[in-house]
Amino acid sequence: MSDPNDLTSPIDEGVTAEDLGHVLFIGVGGVGMNGLTRLYATRGLPVSGSETKEWPSLPELERLGVTLHREHAASNLDGIDTVVRSTAINDQHVEVVEARRRGIPVLHRSEALAAATTGRRSIVVTGTHGKTTTTAIITQMLEHAGLAPSYVNGGENIGAFTGAHGSGDLFVAEADESDRSFLRYRPEVGIVTNIDVDHLNTYGDMDALTEAFERFCRNTDKDGLLVLCADNPGTLALAKRLRAEGRTVATYGFSDGADVQLGDVESSVDGVDYTVLYEHQVLGRFHLPMPGRHIALNSTAAVAVGLYLGLEPEDIAAGIAAFGGVKRRFEKRGEIDGYAVFDEYAYHPTAMTEAVKTLKEVAGDGRLVVVFQPYRVYRTIAMREEIAAALSLADKVVVMEIFGPGEPIPDGEGGQALRDAIALPEEDKVFVAEWDDVPAAVKALAAEGDVVVTMGAPPVSLMPDDLLR
Repeated sequence: MSDPNDLTSPIDEGVTAEDLGHVLFIGVGGVGMNGLTRLYATRGLPVSGSETKEWPSLPELERLGVTLHREHAASNLDGIDTVVRSTAINDQHVEVVEARRRGIPVLHRSEALAAATTGRRSIVVTGTHGKTTTTAIITQMLEHAGLAPSYVNGGENIGAFTGAHGSGDLFVAEADESDRSFLRYRPEVGIVTNIDVDHLNTYGDMDALTEAFERFCRNTDKDGLLVLCADNPGTLALAKRLRAEGRTVATYGFSDGADVQLGDVESSVDGVDYTVLYEHQVLGRFHLPMPGRHIALNSTAAVAVGLYLGLEPEDIAAGIAAFGGVKRRFEKRGEIDGYAVFDEYAYHPTAMTEAVKTLKEVAGDGRLVVVFQPYRVYRTIAMREEIAAALSLADKVVVMEIFGPGEPIPDGEGGQALRDAIALPEEDKVFVAEWDDVPAAVKALAAEGDVVVTMGAPPVSLMPDDLLR
């Protein structure tokens, strides 16, 4: 049997983005595909995209010269040399079928991203959660230092974009482990934020998931750097194993043994301040203009990268302090009836726990009302108790029905079951099956001075607009 973690890469063959010719990106409006398309366009390459939804990013792509098709059709393949799709686009998609009929190569998004990194000093971030923010902080730090990196991120930086081509030789990318596609990269610097239970529909068990992360680390340049979190048992064990083999490893975290250690954390609505030590020597007092201990933790991975690249501590601190945040990560969307409405991407129990704790800090004397949309049926059932425990830290919770396209919900296993598992008084938790009924449920629970947060993977990110009407 072939090794499922042994994925070939365009980098192995020296294939570049330029070698792909005129590329058609299918589903160009989604965040991940949008960032890659924008990178190719700003690199001056011929790019087309197909999309049926009116995403807010589309006008910017058109401004960059991307040819947009507002339908999926065989004619979109005219003049195309390569087609790029995500895991969400199956083999029966009309443009995939037509591409294969015409003999046009069809690449996965990760292959097109890997090709774009060929010949560049790449910094690739992966992990079960925290990778989007970590990628964004590293990118901001390098931009602030004048290194003009190229980047592709899984979330949109506030005031910026999901991807762009820089004039420098550094390339920063977020890599997705959910479908093993992160194994196509060959970075100089590989970062693993954590290894927690998730994506078992792909891997089967934690041993297989850990093996894949280990392969990612071994795909990193032997003369490069591995950055792993000292606070997570999975990444710490991996760091010890790789360091014993002679690999250069930098660990980061709150733990006493971390190479880059943070402490004396003070988090408030105005941001988080903390002290950073490197090999037990104080680098200085750092500030991030957004709250949360876990955001500070993510930034110390960036510190390790900055030190490896030769940046001075004060330049690293200045770059981190300039970070504007990432959309859907503690993003304040507005206020209504005296309470604030935030949007937060977290849907894994570990990330949810940290997000709820931080948002309670933001709420202060007010209450925290969480509107949670579970993501995927299989993972909601498997992690119900852990998700419920995270939601139990809030003051009041509105649970929506599970969002799982194409997945049937077994009787008794939907959002109601999750609501019942939350350890809050009956009057402080409610299951709302229909989208249109959520705003009324929130108004019944929230009061002046409270904080309301919509939480989960898309499409719950659209709910703040309805709550603020």
